[in-house]
Amino acid sequence: MGVALRDILIDYKRAVTWDSLPGVAAVDANNALYQFLSIIRQPDGTPLMDRKGRVTSHLSGILFRVSNFMEKGIKPVFVFDGKPAALKQDTVDGRRKIRTEAGEKWKEAIERGDEAEAYKQARSSSRVDTTIIETSKELLHLMGLPTIQAPGEGEAQASYMVAKGDARYVVSQDYDTLLFGAPDLVRNLTVSGKRKIRGRQVTVNPERLILSEVLEGLKLTREQLIEIGILIGTDFNPGVGGVGPKTGLRIVQRGEFTAKIREKLPDFDPVPVMDLFLHPDVTDDYTLAWSHPDIPGIKKMLCSDYDFSEERVGKAMENFCVKAGQKTLEGWC
Repeated sequence: MGVALRDILIDYKRAVTWDSLPGVAAVDANNALYQFLSIIRQPDGTPLMDRKGRVTSHLSGILFRVSNFMEKGIKPVFVFDGKPAALKQDTVDGRRKIRTEAGEKWKEAIERGDEAEAYKQARSSSRVDTTIIETSKELLHLMGLPTIQAPGEGEAQASYMVAKGDARYVVSQDYDTLLFGAPDLVRNLTVSGKRKIRGRQVTVNPERLILSEVLEGLKLTREQLIEIGILIGTDFNPGVGGVGPKTGLRIVQRGEFTAKIREKLPDFDPVPVMDLFLHPDVTDDYTLAWSHPDIPGIKKMLCSDYDFSEERVGKAMENFCVKAGQKTLEGWC
């Protein structure tokens, strides 16, 4: 997912503390759901499931992450992907194939007792389907949180909301959020502060990227940052073989983007991809309103319908009505 800009962004990442993040956060919902489905699993890769075999990893992730956000004064609004752009179809098809192959490898690894490989392949097989989306929205609604259905890419809509002033920052792991113009991107807002990378667990801390600082530091315009993305490959184009972020940066800084595209990809027109990032399909048709959580409704859904532990759900809900010196959610509405 996203575009591999990490190597040229390292110098512009700011470590931030949780107490500096209160306010409205536009959450890239599909990105968060993939995280939950990939990480919240048994040691052999089996996702959390109820007695009927229905996956519940995403519900657990939402419950505890939102609880953590609320406790720290963060008012999340989850922004869901809409219809993918036609330019993204090859990427969508490729990811579907990878997930299917990973699912087969997962079964094979389990059969031969290779737990580490099984976990690895299971993560790659994660799917955000209609049921995952619908049950996620149901739980968020019960929690009293607003959700937004983007007409196109969720991170584009979230970026637009921050640029418009309706949210402080976007929460996403994907750097292409910056290409969509997010003025402020916050990453690594995990509950545990841990993430599994290349098979090992590492400590991660919240980090912030300010678009204006990135562009000033790299001496680029936003259009040129998008050009780098196009060279290395985005969700909407395959990129130029052998070109990574540092090489892409040099090419763009030397003013050789057009020449490189003509040389390596003579049949490719970068203009539609550029336009998609600069003028994505977004909407103003949304309302941001937070309400009191439906505690009985949450308990019924999670404990009665999906077999969650009442004790764990109760503990998470303690934070729903507690916020830095407040005993109710009055200040949220």
